[in-house]
Amino acid sequence: MSEFESKSLGAQDAQTIFDDVHRIFHAYKDANEERLGEIERRMGADVITQEKLARIDHALDDQRRRLDHALIEKSRPPLQAGETRGEPHAREHKAAFRNYMRSGEAQGLKAIEEKALSAGSGPDGGFLVPVPAEREILRRMANISPIRSVASVREISTATFKKAFCPTGPAAGWVGEGDARPQTASQQIADLTFPAMELYAMPAATQTLLDDAVVDIEQWIAEEVNTVFAEQEGAAFINGTGAGRPMGLLAYPKTTAATWSWGKTGYLPTGVSAGFAATNPSDSLVDLIYTLRAGYRQNGRFLMNRKTQAQIRKFKASTGEYLWAPPTSLGAPATLMNFPILEAEDMPDIAADSFALAFADFNRAYLIVDRVGIRVLRDPYSTKPYVLFYTTKRVGGGIQDFDAIKLLKFGVS
Repeated sequence: MSEFESKSLGAQDAQTIFDDVHRIFHAYKDANEERLGEIERRMGADVITQEKLARIDHALDDQRRRLDHALIEKSRPPLQAGETRGEPHAREHKAAFRNYMRSGEAQGLKAIEEKALSAGSGPDGGFLVPVPAEREILRRMANISPIRSVASVREISTATFKKAFCPTGPAAGWVGEGDARPQTASQQIADLTFPAMELYAMPAATQTLLDDAVVDIEQWIAEEVNTVFAEQEGAAFINGTGAGRPMGLLAYPKTTAATWSWGKTGYLPTGVSAGFAATNPSDSLVDLIYTLRAGYRQNGRFLMNRKTQAQIRKFKASTGEYLWAPPTSLGAPATLMNFPILEAEDMPDIAADSFALAFADFNRAYLIVDRVGIRVLRDPYSTKPYVLFYTTKRVGGGIQDFDAIKLLKFGVS
C-alpha cells in the first residue's frame, strides 16, 4: 500500500482531507515532471513512472471525492433546526406527518391540508411533507447535484413555467428630453416552456424502525431520497431528452460558434478526433473561454467529469505553471485557468466527436423549476413485511439563455 493510499483510509475531517489534496497534488506535479523529463531524454516515459503518476492521480481523485463528501456531511444541520417560525400549523403538520409515517393514520394530515386549502391527495395519492423537511431535501440536493448548485432555480405552483424572451434583443432607441417617443421597430417575443416532470423514489423501512420513537422520521426520509433525487436529476440536467424528464444541457441542437443562432448551443472543435491538439493543447480551452461575451465570462465555470479533468490536469502554461489547481480553501472548487471547475460524472468521456467539456455562466444559462411540494404515499402492502414510501417531487429544467454556454467538441469540425 502506497503512502497516498494509506493516507486516504479511515475517518478524516474536512481540513485533514483538504491538506491531503494539496500534498498529493504536489507529489503529482513532481511525478509528472519526472515523466516529462524522461520523455525529453529518452523519447519515452518509463513504465514505472507512468504507473506511479496514474496511482497518484487516482489517489488525488479519491481524496477529492472524500473532501466533497465531508463538506456535504459538515453542512447538514438537523431538520429540527430548520423549522420556520410563523408557518401556520407547522408543529401540527410535523406531528401529523410523523403519525402518518409510523402508523398510516391519515386523518390528521387530511384536516391540516384542507385548512391550508390544498388537495389532500395528488393523482397518485400521498401527502405533502412538512415545509422544513422539503426545504432540507432541496438544500441537500443542491450540495450533491452539480447543475442545481449553480443554475437558476424557480419555485412554481403550476405544472408548467413559461418565460418570455426576445431572440433579437429588446427594442430600444434614443430620444431627447422633449422629443416624441416614436414606436420602436417591431419586437419579436417568444416563450420558453419548462414543464415540471415527476421524479420518484421508494425507500423501504421495517415496522421496527418506524416504531422506534428515537428515530426522526423526517430526517430519515430526507436522507433516503435526497441522494437518489439528486443523482437522477443531475443526469437529466445534462443528458435529459425532455421526454418525461427535464431537457439536458447537451440535448439541444448544436452548431459551431461561428454560425451560432438562438435556440442552439454553440461549440468549438479541438481539431483532433477524441483528443486535444498534440501541440499547445490548452489553446482550445483559451479559445472556448473567449467565445463567451464578457458579461457571461466573468461568472464562467468549466463543466466536465473526473476522467476529463485528469487529462487536463497535466496541462501547463508557457511559464511552467500547471493550469489546474486544487481548491484554495475548504468549500472552494478546483480551478482551471482560474475559473472554477464544476464536476459532473454524467458528462461524457473524451471520445470521437463527444462534447465532454462545457464553459458557461450556468446561473444565466440553465433554469431549474421546482413545483412546490414533495409528496409521500405510505404503502404497507406491496412488499410485506416492509413499508414502502412512494416519494415524488416535480422538477423541470432547460437552457434559458443559449448565449451563456459553449461546448468543446473533441472532433475535427
